[in-house]
Amino acid sequence: MNIQGIDHVELYVTDVERAADELCAAYGFRADGEGGPHTGLVGQRSVLVRLRGIRILLTCGLSADHPASRYVRRHGDGVAVIALGTDDAAATFAEAVRRGADPVASPVVYERGFSRVTFASVSGFGDVTHRFVQRQGPDDDFTPGAIPLGTVAGHHGGPGGADGPGGPGGDDGVLDVIDHIAACVPAGTLGEVVAAYAGIFGFTQVFEERIEVGGQAMDSKVVQSPSGAVTLTLLEPVLTFDPGQIDEFLRSHDGPGVQHLAFRTSDIAEAVRILVKRGVRFLAAPPAYYDALERRLGAAELPLQELRALNVLADRDPWGLMFQIFTQSAHPRQTLFFELIERRGALTFGSGNIRALYEAVANCRAAAEPQPAPARRQTS
Repeated sequence: MNIQGIDHVELYVTDVERAADELCAAYGFRADGEGGPHTGLVGQRSVLVRLRGIRILLTCGLSADHPASRYVRRHGDGVAVIALGTDDAAATFAEAVRRGADPVASPVVYERGFSRVTFASVSGFGDVTHRFVQRQGPDDDFTPGAIPLGTVAGHHGGPGGADGPGGPGGDDGVLDVIDHIAACVPAGTLGEVVAAYAGIFGFTQVFEERIEVGGQAMDSKVVQSPSGAVTLTLLEPVLTFDPGQIDEFLRSHDGPGVQHLAFRTSDIAEAVRILVKRGVRFLAAPPAYYDALERRLGAAELPLQELRALNVLADRDPWGLMFQIFTQSAHPRQTLFFELIERRGALTFGSGNIRALYEAVANCRAAAEPQPAPARRQTS
């Protein structure tokens, strides 16, 4: 099973036009194509947005029984498909099913001219599926015939208009690829999810830790494809501790799902400045975090004053430095959000920053909708 990387992610959304507009205006994506019943996509409307190596397909159902409509009713807008590039989608699909994956969609071929693309889907975790994608011919032809490029109705240009940055005439995009995808799973299921990714998809567990913050705790395991190009960070709450943010995600999302997409950048300081100007709101780290940062990490290459001003977090592992920052969730349920990450050699995921992230998320939730502290779990 040769999984080459993340081909795209698909979000099921309530309003595909608004979702596309928000990604283009705030993050610099460009809408490259659209499809619907008029292109053979039965019961749905889809818009493809793209930024460098990141492709996001946005889909809304046009009928109550469409999978996108059912997903949104249960979970709200969110990541429903993580698409994996492969050199033989049909064979990969057959092998995944043989190894225990539930089939979701048998192989289907889209072709036009010199382009030929094969899709096939199997179950992942919760209501998230994996779509195997095999591409032959021009890579830009996302789904030949079904989502023709350059046919987007309405305006989804990046900042500055259709020919401005983020549109066809320019690119000030500072986000490069999807670095990793983080997902929350119910307590007690983390081990079996990791085992499924190993047994079905051939992923390897590359990292694990337990993170305790105050009376809360979560277990984290990271699985990665043999190519190293697909990384999933899987999180579960620890039942012997107080309910925390993973519990809150699972409740609000109504089950397991993708908590955040992490976009890699080569210049996080510039990325934050640009996105803030476009209206993106980031979580603010507690002031005490920066008071202790230099003592914890030593010289961090980016000046401490700049990190503090931008609310960028920093961490070090045996391989090098990393910088990261998290957006405030714009989701009505306060579930899905984004991360920006710059790696300067580091291979891990900023475990030293988890406490700051927890405090920032808690402060953001409290400001948006003050709530009483969660009750302690009852233990026998």
